[in-house]
Amino acid sequence: MFHWRGQLAARNIVFDMQHPWWEFIVRAAVIYVMLLAMVRMTGKRTVGQFTPFDLIVVMLLAEAVSGSINGQDESLQGGLIAAATLIVLNFGVAMLTARSKKADAVLEGNPILVGRDGTIYKDVLAKQRVPVSDVEQALREHDCDLENMRMAVLEADGQISIIKREKAA
Repeated sequence: MFHWRGQLAARNIVFDMQHPWWEFIVRAAVIYVMLLAMVRMTGKRTVGQFTPFDLIVVMLLAEAVSGSINGQDESLQGGLIAAATLIVLNFGVAMLTARSKKADAVLEGNPILVGRDGTIYKDVLAKQRVPVSDVEQALREHDCDLENMRMAVLEADGQISIIKREKAA
């Protein structure tokens, strides 16, 4: 049996926003900035090398903030406004970091020397919350023995670059 009132009520949930349009923008912007700051504080490894645990944290973060972004609004427009705000903010951050070295350093970070001349700087790795095993893995990936390592650099994206010593002629 068709209930037009039930259909109309369902339609209202989809198309009628429970909050003013500008509130979705403010909520999304605040959550974006706060999550950006939190992720930046967790270190380079979180950004560059997702472990299964990191992936779980990201998924849980998304679930945890979804209600904050949309204010429990189930409307189509509210979700689209919040999504568009996040995309515009992300585009803005990308443009800012591309044009400003200072903004890039603050938001993306700088490369950090984590080893030189066959010595791994364990204190620097600990400060960056990167295990020594990640440097050892990077050495294997670059087919480089520890003795032949000229430099190991933790890049801003979380990857570890290895520069080998030049062979004597």
